Amino acid sequence: MSDPKKGPSAIDEAGLQDMVAATDSGARNPLGFQKILLLGTALGWSLFQLWIASPLPFYDWPLIGSFGVFNDTEARSIHLALAVFLAFLAYPAFDGSPRDRVPVMDLVLAVLGAFSAAYLFIFYVELSTRPGAPLMQDIVVACIGGVLLLEATRRALGPPLVVVALVFLIYTFAGPYMPEIIAHKGASLKQVVNHQWVTTEGVFGIALGVSTSFVFLFVLFGALLDKAGAGNYFIKVAFSLLGHMRGGPAKAAVVSSGMTGLISGSSIANVVTTGTFTIPMMKRVGFSAEKAGAVEVASSVNGQIMPPVMGAAAFLMVEYVGLSYVEVITHAFLPALISYIALVYIVHLEALKLGMEGLPRRGVVRPWQMRLMGLLLGFMGTAVVAFAVYFGIGWIKPLLGDAAGIVIALLLFGVYVGLIRFAAGYPELELDDPESEVVELPETGPTVKSGLHFILPVVVLVWCLMVERLSPGLSAFWASVLMMVILVTQRPLFALFRKEGQLVAACHAGFDQLIDGLITGARNMIGIGIATATAGIIVGAVSQTGVGSVLADLVEVMSFGNLLLMLILTAVLSLILGMGLPTTANYIVVSSLLAPVIVTLGQESGLIVPLIAVHLFVFYFGIMADVTPPVGLASFAAAAVSGGDPIRTGFVAFFYSLRTAILPFLFIFNTDLLLINVDWPHGIMVFVISTIGILLFTAATQGYFLVRSRVHETLLLLLIAFSLFRPGFWMDRIVDPYEVRDGSALLDEALDIPSGTALRLHILGEDEIGNERRFVVLLPAGEGDNTRDRLMDAGVELMDDDGKALVDGVNYDSRAERAGLTFDQVIERIEIAQPQPAKELIFIPALLLLVPLVMMQRRRRETQAKGGTAKA
Repeated sequence: MSDPKKGPSAIDEAGLQDMVAATDSGARNPLGFQKILLLGTALGWSLFQLWIASPLPFYDWPLIGSFGVFNDTEARSIHLALAVFLAFLAYPAFDGSPRDRVPVMDLVLAVLGAFSAAYLFIFYVELSTRPGAPLMQDIVVACIGGVLLLEATRRALGPPLVVVALVFLIYTFAGPYMPEIIAHKGASLKQVVNHQWVTTEGVFGIALGVSTSFVFLFVLFGALLDKAGAGNYFIKVAFSLLGHMRGGPAKAAVVSSGMTGLISGSSIANVVTTGTFTIPMMKRVGFSAEKAGAVEVASSVNGQIMPPVMGAAAFLMVEYVGLSYVEVITHAFLPALISYIALVYIVHLEALKLGMEGLPRRGVVRPWQMRLMGLLLGFMGTAVVAFAVYFGIGWIKPLLGDAAGIVIALLLFGVYVGLIRFAAGYPELELDDPESEVVELPETGPTVKSGLHFILPVVVLVWCLMVERLSPGLSAFWASVLMMVILVTQRPLFALFRKEGQLVAACHAGFDQLIDGLITGARNMIGIGIATATAGIIVGAVSQTGVGSVLADLVEVMSFGNLLLMLILTAVLSLILGMGLPTTANYIVVSSLLAPVIVTLGQESGLIVPLIAVHLFVFYFGIMADVTPPVGLASFAAAAVSGGDPIRTGFVAFFYSLRTAILPFLFIFNTDLLLINVDWPHGIMVFVISTIGILLFTAATQGYFLVRSRVHETLLLLLIAFSLFRPGFWMDRIVDPYEVRDGSALLDEALDIPSGTALRLHILGEDEIGNERRFVVLLPAGEGDNTRDRLMDAGVELMDDDGKALVDGVNYDSRAERAGLTFDQVIERIEIAQPQPAKELIFIPALLLLVPLVMMQRRRRETQAKGGTAKA
């Protein structure tokens, strides 16, 4: 047994890597031909995904023309076939199963599973000629494939997702025998097979499509970036910038985990990647084993909410919400950023409580004025380069036409070679031993300059996404191509510029790293591919049984029609499911079940909740399950590194993550946090104010601001934070935002509603199955000479039905139809928006309340300092 005081030994390190392998890439490493089969299949999967993401299949090749073009269904079928095949090869059936070889039975299951998954590709033409009429052959293959998919899921992800999928399958068959509130007509085996396996409604649905089109390329990009040494670079840069501060290693852990999270979709891999270095360093400066592990867990799990990858959820949101990828990551960016800022602040408060100091710096420390000037000059230089590139490429493309792509690629390669030449003037980064007696921080300048070429692929990715507006898959493809070039060429170029010789050996090493990165990327995708397919069973069952509308009624009864209670129930369900399901599967299940329910209940409560807000709400609580005891795997991984108690580590990490748990509730009620309909000046103000708010909330939950807070001070901090996040709550109580009128007032020609005025219409109508339903729609008045004309311009025509305002007609694709109005609904009452002072005025009294609090705590801190001096 290893000494916990010494940190991870070689055995511990091997155990940690086994933990990552068991959850991410499979714990089995066979030998001989089986090893070639496993690694060769993984390599082939990566090459296949790169091929279908590239423009190459559509190129008119000489003599042979275009080839290798697959439609979405065929690509999903091949994708799942390779994932299932690799799952049976890479994941042992049981804990006692061999790790160094693949049993014959597993090989047989791998082939059968791959054939069943590839059935849609192999017999695509035949299946397309008999839609909705599966043959016995189809039924047999689907049954075998479904069983083997669930077994592959059990091996790769554990039993929970399998159990949930089985529950939904049983519910599909046993609908007539269920309690009345959730009963349905049921489905035959032929209907279920057709829905779940032969069509794209179930296993081969949207979730697997997103895994095929987007997720694989981003996971592969992250694996290639890590193999090139970017993970080490990010860690060293974070330490060089922040390690000298109070609790510096912990702050560096937060930042480096955030940067690693940009390219990693796995919180456990993130913990092990950065934690083996950061956790011992945190313990060295005074953090307990549990707190050091908890900081790493909280920051690593938060890596999944940080765009652009977001644990694959960002790509699913594109399909489920119907927004572009750029819009999704724009909405997700601010909450993720302020959550990380708050975690850095938590670390700072812990350091203040314990009186910690930072680590010693290497070299001469420049005055803060010089450092600030250098930061500003660096920012200005980056801005100038960005403008030059933007306008330069904008000038090259029309000038050179079809040749522009080749010229831009050559210029990019020239920039890359220049950065390598620049970095070659500095020593290669090596990880310091965190167990060494003396730990000095690396110098910031040389550290940052030694790996600037790692930033180039990230810049290409962001450029393709944000400027060129390419699809996420194509953007990741071009970034991955650049990473492949870097992996093959960086070692030979460094050897050339440093005059080290051995160019051939360096070329071989670079090529080996490339192959290793392609294999690692594919192995990291096995679990995600399997999870999205199995989650498709659940989504398919929901669409086939209509359980969504039933669930809406059930949840409404449980929450008594209260939206806040409904959100709490959703959060608890996400946490419970997240304890056993991977983040991606958890998000798919809960969002497909409850997202529409929350939107509907919000409408009935008079709150128009954007769909993206609901999906982010579900996603945030899904990742919180990685922290939550007693199952949080990330906490166990961190405890294995720190030598602390995993349950206590989990509780501390959950406490640190409260700021992440409060954000979803806030952006449901204040969508400004998601930058919805917010311009640049307003967006900057939202960022500043929400950052102050989250820091004050963090100080309240930590019980420490300038000094240890008293109860009334904690309550005051919470009040101020709430006011900064929800200023509209107080302003609505000071000045009513709406004038309430009876619905029949819309029929009165004397009522004059100005064009563009926001109307809240309280509607009495029916749901999809004819049950009476009351809800609220938001409809801006259109143009016209009077109120009736303005309503008609918005797409709705009213008639008088015994003094009631009845919807007599709704224009196709009008604002009224999109809002949810339809024929024969009754408008019971209306709320007409009226002038109201800017809600931002609430910020003034809220911040003024902070002044006496700061004064009280400063006085107490000075008194404590004097008392400490007197004792000394």
